[in-house]
Amino acid sequence: MTQHPEVAQIDALAAELLDQARRHDARRTARTLVSGPAQRATLIALAQGAELAEHDSPPAATLHVITGRVRLHTHDREWTLYSSHLIAVPPERHGLTALADTVVLLTVALR
Repeated sequence: MTQHPEVAQIDALAAELLDQARRHDARRTARTLVSGPAQRATLIALAQGAELAEHDSPPAATLHVITGRVRLHTHDREWTLYSSHLIAVPPERHGLTALADTVVLLTVALR
């Protein structure tokens, strides 16, 4: 099979990033896979217990759980998301906690 630089092999990258996250002090790592004027797609690996502290929401975004389990939360709501789940990121401050070793794909609209 021919490899193309613009094609990301998600499963192999997910395993590599998760291995790095387990060894990193912050217990997380990320790699931007697509970066353009209108969108960005970032693969984020979080070792169990790692958190992305509350932060403002971009104009539009989706979170796709590739593997693992996370808790997405806002001030008054929360969702437990499992492998293969996809959710529109709520348009308000939110945070993310890895309930297991997890890899997510965050896709963000930049305009």
